[in-house]
Amino acid sequence: MTGSFDLPWSDPRLRIPHAEPGNRIGLFGGSFNPPHSGHRLVAEVALKRLGLNQVWWMVTPGNPLKDHANLAPLSERLDEVARYADHPAMRVTALEARFASSYSARTIDRLIRLRPRLTFVWIMGADNLAGFHRWQDWRGIMQRLPVAIVDRPGATLSPLSAPAAHSFAAARVDEACAASLASRAPPAWTFLHTPLDSTSSTALRDRPGRENPRRSATMP
Repeated sequence: MTGSFDLPWSDPRLRIPHAEPGNRIGLFGGSFNPPHSGHRLVAEVALKRLGLNQVWWMVTPGNPLKDHANLAPLSERLDEVARYADHPAMRVTALEARFASSYSARTIDRLIRLRPRLTFVWIMGADNLAGFHRWQDWRGIMQRLPVAIVDRPGATLSPLSAPAAHSFAAARVDEACAASLASRAPPAWTFLHTPLDSTSSTALRDRPGRENPRRSATMP
């Protein structure tokens, strides 16, 4: 029996991963169409620099701001993400499908209500920051949980120019204090610089074949 989108209701990726009370959980959402080594690097950097217990990759059924014409099936993207999230502290989920929502703000609300004893941090690549103000209830996201933005090629100047960065300039946490981000009351956000990986989903979709998902495994 098929449940949410092309997944059976029994699919374990529709369930909220287990975490102990007090754990710091990074929420890393995206279409991941397809996932690549740059995504893996963002997850690794956030896990390490923010002192997180887990990173939950939240594979969306479809980004409302993007064209779905070339969107691979959700089950296929989940399987591919699992290859990049091959790490004991990373989990692959289809929580937006479970909650029947493609909006991050709604998913965040549900998770905070359902798991009030966990501490959540929103993770995103800096290439998404420029358009963050177009997300549904983006201000609400900033006010509900801390946000970590990880550098991506061509996006290093975004913190200086993005509307969201201007609106919440007073809430920016110095990168040197990133390890304390999860324990700070929102709004609180930081920008993490890191060696850059120029791989992009768009470029991968435009060429035949796929890269080796293990290429960027920089953490043990």
